[in-house]
Amino acid sequence: MLVIPAIDLKDGQCVRLKQGRMEDSTVFSDDPVKTAGHWLAQGARRLHLVDLNGAFAGVPVNGDVVAVIAKAYPQLPLQIGGGIRDLATIERYLAAGVTYVIIGTQAVRNPAFVAEACKAFPGHIMVGLDAMNGMVATDGWANVSTVNVIDLARQFANDGVEAIIYTDIARDGMMQGVNVAATVALAEASSIPIIASGGVSRIEDIHALQAAARTRTGAGIMGAITGRAIYEGALDLAEAQQFCDAALRA
Repeated sequence: MLVIPAIDLKDGQCVRLKQGRMEDSTVFSDDPVKTAGHWLAQGARRLHLVDLNGAFAGVPVNGDVVAVIAKAYPQLPLQIGGGIRDLATIERYLAAGVTYVIIGTQAVRNPAFVAEACKAFPGHIMVGLDAMNGMVATDGWANVSTVNVIDLARQFANDGVEAIIYTDIARDGMMQGVNVAATVALAEASSIPIIASGGVSRIEDIHALQAAARTRTGAGIMGAITGRAIYEGALDLAEAQQFCDAALRA
């Protein structure tokens, strides 16, 4: 299982939000490129980037910063979400060196777009499903839909999606622990690998997810995204990844 550091970009800075509220942000660095290098040095094997401004605007806003990170660390796979609503945007990100592009809001509004994107860019498309009480939210979590997260995930089963990133909004940035039960339920219902997000705040969360990943029902859990916890020192990235590697060898 991969432990994936998050770099959330707002106005060119590295921040963390609480439950997706733009007005409730903490700035951790004004140099996202240096931050990416720090996590690489700590053993990161992938980075999760989010263009927060882009998520609300519906178009990329921090794309230039993402391109600089990709150029600075070509050996580090990047996955980017936020404001990705058309094929042209996906093409630009991949051309800049990004490995995976995450479709979120557009996957809810127009599920057929996911299949179209997977066909155009095979092996590079992920879906971001962010849920509040099991219902998918869109537009930077500003709007909660009436679409059930498991029902939506099942629609993408045959599209060629690389992974589903599942975020429990109620847990995100709150340091209250990951929602293991909901993550496992989604993994059980979906044939697509799941990356857990939201509330991954201590080593016990990694232990719980890794244990679930080793069971038959949770076999689809391939990674966990963590943000505030590694910035504030509550979770040691290197220790967490080493634990997952050891569990894989056991």
